[in-house]
Amino acid sequence: MSPAESSREENVYMAKLAEQAERYEEMVEFMEKVVKTADAEELTVEERNLLSVAYKNVIGARRASWRIISSIEQKEESRGNEDHVTVIKEYRGKIETELSKICEGILKLLESHLIPSATTAESKVFYLKMKGDYHRYLAEFKT
Repeated sequence: MSPAESSREENVYMAKLAEQAERYEEMVEFMEKVVKTADAEELTVEERNLLSVAYKNVIGARRASWRIISSIEQKEESRGNEDHVTVIKEYRGKIETELSKICEGILKLLESHLIPSATTAESKVFYLKMKGDYHRYLAEFKT
């Protein structure tokens, strides 16, 4: 077994551990390493699903935060609490920056590695759906 294969397997294992521990940011890091060490080789179905789960959880938490903060912002605006609204807008901006970085991260990975290395129709569709999902997540808060 080559060093690249062993580190790939190790990163997959670490991603699974991170998932069990609900440490999704780390899961993303391990799966990004898998993608980058796979060269032009396609990810296995298991690896593809781990990558998807990792990003889905990382983005899902931020999307939920954004919706909650936006709702609070609307309530404070309707009450005329301008001081609170200013603070909330700043905080929402921080969440939006995090959302943007996460989306840009997976979209870059999809464009540079995953879509070009996809050989089966199933994997191409999987990655293109992911691409659409993350563009939609960007659109949710940019509009």
